[in-house]
Amino acid sequence: MGTEAAQADESRTVSASRTQVIYQHLGVAIITIFLIYFALLGHSEWSSDMRFWRALGDASFILLAMALAIGPLVELRRQATSLLKWRRPLGIWFALTATIHGYLVWDGWARWSVRRFLGFEDLSAVGIEELVLTNPGFGLANLIGTVALILALVLAAISSDRAMHALGYQQWKYVQRLAYVIFYLAGLHAAYFIFLHYELSLRNLVFQNPPPSDPNWFRFYFVGLVVIVLALQWGAFAKRVVKHRQTLG
Repeated sequence: MGTEAAQADESRTVSASRTQVIYQHLGVAIITIFLIYFALLGHSEWSSDMRFWRALGDASFILLAMALAIGPLVELRRQATSLLKWRRPLGIWFALTATIHGYLVWDGWARWSVRRFLGFEDLSAVGIEELVLTNPGFGLANLIGTVALILALVLAAISSDRAMHALGYQQWKYVQRLAYVIFYLAGLHAAYFIFLHYELSLRNLVFQNPPPSDPNWFRFYFVGLVVIVLALQWGAFAKRVVKHRQTLG
């Protein structure tokens, strides 16, 4: 009975009135715009199109980290319960920003070619007529990012009170736990481009111009965000273990 009451309280906390929802989305929209703006400033040495899709990728990951930090933070500090209402708009705006990021990469980098999206290059200039796989890491990272994006869109589609009531709170919450899978997949996707893709390599020497002197400044923020989210998750897990052991006497 106590568990059901706690679940009902949490369900009411997640829900919000229409006016609250509007204000929350406006607030997260402003945060998103600022994140994109500052990321654009940080990527000033890149070409205009690459600056924009990199900025969108950076902003989307920050939004995802913010959304996933709230749950374990509330478990550790019940005074933060009011933050639960912000998880939904943060998650939706993450999905929206990540979708735009993915579209721009598909349109501007892959040029609507599945093979280019998977790391193939046009070597017709040197007499090879077929596309050649020159960058398998790029293709694998894009596939991981695509899976994360599909899952994010599924969660965004059911991020409403109507979906929660239709599925039942327990089932809805179970599906929403895929957000952690999305975080790990998005982290792997981002880690490749932040730490590996632009490093000095034979492929980069042959097929592209040298990148800016410091293309991966976001790596420090990326590592910090991952560490914070993981620390909160493990902290909340440890608290549950301690509480369970106490109930056992």
